[in-house]
Amino acid sequence: MFKILLIEDDTTLFQEIKERLVNWSYDVYGIQDFHQVLQEFTSVQPDLVIIDIQLPKYDGFHWCRMIRHHSNVPIIFLSSRDHPADMVMSMQLGADDFVQKPFHFDVLIAKISAVLRRVHDYNAEPASLKVWCGAAIDLEKNTVTNDHGEVELTKNELFILKELIQHKNHIVSRESLIQALWEDERFVSDNTLTVNVNRLRKKLDEISLGAFIETKVGQGYLAKEKDDQ
Repeated sequence: MFKILLIEDDTTLFQEIKERLVNWSYDVYGIQDFHQVLQEFTSVQPDLVIIDIQLPKYDGFHWCRMIRHHSNVPIIFLSSRDHPADMVMSMQLGADDFVQKPFHFDVLIAKISAVLRRVHDYNAEPASLKVWCGAAIDLEKNTVTNDHGEVELTKNELFILKELIQHKNHIVSRESLIQALWEDERFVSDNTLTVNVNRLRKKLDEISLGAFIETKVGQGYLAKEKDDQ
């Protein structure tokens, strides 16, 4: 179980985030004394830190600097401040990501999973949740969620997206997709596959991801991954 130190002084928000993270099997710790953040960090020895910018006494940037003097633990900033300078500052201080409030919780989970996977070379991603291009793909709710919003997919659309992501950056032939759908008892014809892919891309356009599904004429389809993933 990964330990997460959540440095957030809003008690209501802290409890809400903690409850949701615990449901995803993370072990969550808070700060008792915001004058002693570094000492409590040392005591907990977390696998990941989530920190707000606006905090009592010193801000999140100060504590990020202090933590970075002692540890390379992954750090995600969580803040309502949206000025580009804040995001740049957080990256310059060594943060791994920046999540702006208000946020979709699935996006936060996706970012946590991605960071832990990169740092620990471990698949921390829940079995029911896939991460692609910074978006959370919930295989139980049939949804794709990112900072631009959320779209709901049909079973066929979700299955096609999952197949493409499993082979991301590689072409998946139309024949392979049709065969996979057939074996999953979701038989589709060649024409129906085209219709489903077009609908999938149109829905993904709503959250700025449609361009990452490419049609390779005469070959099949390809799901690209963003360069910064």
